Amino acid sequence: MGVLRWSCPRARKDLDVPTTAAMNRAEELIGYTFRDRVLLEAALTHASFADHRLESNERLEFFGDAVLGMVICEELYKRFPELLEGELTKIKSSVVSRRTCALVVHDRGLEECLLLGKGMADQESLPGSMMAAVYESLVGAMYFDGGYDVVRTFILRDMGRYIDEAAESENQQNYKSHLQHYAQKHLNSTPAYELLDEKGPDHNKCFEISVSVGGKRYPSAWGPSKKEAEQKAALNALQELHVLAEPDATNP
Repeated sequence: MGVLRWSCPRARKDLDVPTTAAMNRAEELIGYTFRDRVLLEAALTHASFADHRLESNERLEFFGDAVLGMVICEELYKRFPELLEGELTKIKSSVVSRRTCALVVHDRGLEECLLLGKGMADQESLPGSMMAAVYESLVGAMYFDGGYDVVRTFILRDMGRYIDEAAESENQQNYKSHLQHYAQKHLNSTPAYELLDEKGPDHNKCFEISVSVGGKRYPSAWGPSKKEAEQKAALNALQELHVLAEPDATNP
């Protein structure tokens, strides 16, 4: 189906047919029927199309951004109980980024449903920020129309694979997390770290740490902090287990 970007120089009161067509198509693409179609129209309406910016999707975008963040944070908290706050934050930042939101809109073909002013509709391609905004607006509209469970299902249906990709990328850089995932999945065990030795003055200490998995101790590693030594020890274990990992572990 060709791209349909709805625009018309006439007054808004004359746009019932194209606006309805855009909303019908949007509902088909997202797999959800709105009870309050005013919310859907607002979510699809760019400021260039609206008579006043209060009639555009900007307010829903503001709210939807918060809902999206809440849903993703809840999912990460439940799915990755072993990850620290900083690790969860990195994954969340990747998943809720404008780039990812724009990709979801593009994958679903939702850009064809945007209600744009004539100048914007004539553009060969839409900015990623605009596509990301409509996704967040739809999230906000769906929350108000159907509630939290409905919008959570909608978000995770599209964002699930991006969560997996971001988590895998983070795990490849964080050898402790990578080892823990591997050990729990394949060895039915949880890694245990042990401080073996420390050297140097208080202001410049080095630490030797080893990790054991399932009763087997792997080669120890030294580092300028316990966290870095643990990362290096985890890498040593991953290499002995023949698990793919980055060649060096410099990130604490």
